[in-house]
This record gives sequence, C-alpha cells and structure tokens, in this order.
Amino acid sequence: MEKTFAIIKPDAVERNLIGKILERIESNGFKIAAMKKAQLTPAIAKGFYYVHKERPFFGSLTESMCSGPVVLLVLEKENAIPAWRELMGATNPEDAAAGTIRKDFAVNIEKNSTHGSDSAENAAFEMSYFFSETEILS
Repeated sequence: MEKTFAIIKPDAVERNLIGKILERIESNGFKIAAMKKAQLTPAIAKGFYYVHKERPFFGSLTESMCSGPVVLLVLEKENAIPAWRELMGATNPEDAAAGTIRKDFAVNIEKNSTHGSDSAENAAFEMSYFFSETEILS
C-alpha cells in the first residue's frame, strides 16, 4: 500500500464540501490513515510550499492557504499518489476531466479545492510536515 498527502483547501472548507470530498476519497478505495483540521499560519504555509518560493504565484498561494481552515489527510491505497492526482483532476479546473474533484468543486485555478503530493519524495516530506508517525494509522 502506498501513502500520499492531501489537503482540502480553505475554499472547499468554507463552502462545506469536506463531507462530499471525503465521500469521493472513500468511494474511490482510499483509506484515511490520518486526518486533522488546522489553520495554517503564513510561516507554516511558506515552509510547506517552499519548492514554489521562486514562482510568481507563491505569495498568492500561501496567502490563500492561510485564508481559512484546511483539512490535512494521509491517504492510503495501491498507487495512491497517481490515483489521488487522477481523482483530483488538473490544477486548472477548466482542464480537469469530468467527474474529478476539481472539475466538480473548484472555483478557479487558485481556489481549486484540493492539494495532492506529486511524487513519493514530496509525499514523504508533506506527510511528515503535518503528522508524526504515531498519528498515521494504517
């Protein structure tokens, strides 16, 4: 079983979509190995998204991630990383496939409802950034 990291972003939390997104996750065969609700601070968001620090969207990304509570998740499934990326859909909801979370729930490219790790290396970093080993239950 592979693990990946996911976030239900502030725009989705604000619109009461947590349950709908969790239902999609579970109905697509993922097990939730860890979950908590949190409010990110600017320092936490900047540390988490440090790989994007040179990109023009870094400021708006970190600001939007601090705009309200998020739900942090560790998901488990065979091939969890690509499976979660596929279920989320393209970053830009206009390009996302029908039936994906971003196609169905995102507002725009910045308020796209979910985050997901894009590699095993990033998943390991992202899971450990928010969860201790004792909080992740397979």
